Amino acid sequence: MIVVAGEALIDLVPQGTGALAALQPALGGGPFNTAVALGRLGSPAAFCSRVSVDAFGEALLDRLRETGVDVASVQRGSEPTTLAVATVGADGSAAYSFYVDGTADRLFAAPSTLPSGTRAISFGTCSLVLEPGASAYEELMRRAAAQGVFTALDPNIRAGLIPDADTYRARFKSWLPSVSLLKLSEEDAAWLGGTPREWLSAGPAAVVITRGGDGLTAFTADGGEYAVPGERVEVVDTIGAGDTVNAALLHGLAARDALSARAFTGLGSAGWTELLGFAARAAAVTCSRAGAEPPYAHELKG
Repeated sequence: MIVVAGEALIDLVPQGTGALAALQPALGGGPFNTAVALGRLGSPAAFCSRVSVDAFGEALLDRLRETGVDVASVQRGSEPTTLAVATVGADGSAAYSFYVDGTADRLFAAPSTLPSGTRAISFGTCSLVLEPGASAYEELMRRAAAQGVFTALDPNIRAGLIPDADTYRARFKSWLPSVSLLKLSEEDAAWLGGTPREWLSAGPAAVVITRGGDGLTAFTADGGEYAVPGERVEVVDTIGAGDTVNAALLHGLAARDALSARAFTGLGSAGWTELLGFAARAAAVTCSRAGAEPPYAHELKG
């Protein structure tokens, strides 16, 4: 079981140009997208969050169930669902503004136990910024790591939600001793400051940097550096691409029985190249269609 902990929200995606373009609601949130992608790839997955009982919340849970994701760990609340208004650039890149005050996912409480058979747990995005939920997710991360659970982190920076950048950067560094796999975009890396080698020295066994169409690079604690190019595709938008990479990496590691820091050392050049290539292909499929629509396993065969 791979558990994904974090927010589920509604993306409002413009259907044309200009400030008053019609907005199409779409299911989203970085952790939610990662859980859906894991389910579509065939990994046993569970979602750990707090979701509204409103119509949007029901739609989010329906998608998770349809994808085979266990939702028994999802808490419910009467508060509204978080909304994220997307702006899609000419190159397909997406930026967001958020409506988060008083929403359900902010009141997440750390559960006392994880689902039976949990081998890994993934964190990221808004859920690690917005209090009081952020402290609850942080507590869950530290506790899981102390219990020997493989932990993955994608900070997926949304700068507009971070009131004090320096405080957040310090908090990010405090998480690293509890992180097995750190994955982040090159834009996030530049915003956070530091280098993969500096982050590795603080705890993670591997750091994966995504570079959009230019591919992915993995840095490992044993000194390895492995890179693959991006998959060429006609980009519709990049919504959910990084979340798909998260899922593909975790799915691939699970398939190799490598969900442990020690097992990373056994992957070697061939293993990392294959794993990163799989993640690049999965992200390319997501970029080829509108919204966060990660691929199913059969779309990546061959």
